[in-house]
Amino acid sequence: MTAATYEYALLRVIPRVDRGESINAGVVLYCQGLDFLGARTALDAGRLRALDAGVDPDAVRAALAAVVAVCDGDPAVGPAGTGALGTRFRWLTAPKSTIVQPGPVHGGLTTDPAAQLEHLVDALVR
Repeated sequence: MTAATYEYALLRVIPRVDRGESINAGVVLYCQGLDFLGARTALDAGRLRALDAGVDPDAVRAALAAVVAVCDGDPAVGPAGTGALGTRFRWLTAPKSTIVQPGPVHGGLTTDPAAQLEHLVDALVR
């Protein structure tokens, strides 16, 4: 199988923007050539509370779950979950001023985007 290009962005949790501290909590990966868009998350609540003892991990988990739902095309998330894969990826990776923020977009080559996504989550988040 021929390798296809993919793009990915880390999902960072920034509980206090004024302090600029963050933890990695997920990855969004898009591979146009293999028609794939996916997100995996893993929130370390202990590390999150070390940055801000007052943060609500359940609210952060809900925000991360919404990203996964957009990737999965869940109609419950509204129009954001129903567009073309590339449109959804661009929407998810656009700069935001919320507690869950996308990092810069990076790229690579893969023959198996789902396996690449798991590898990135293991290497960069877990």
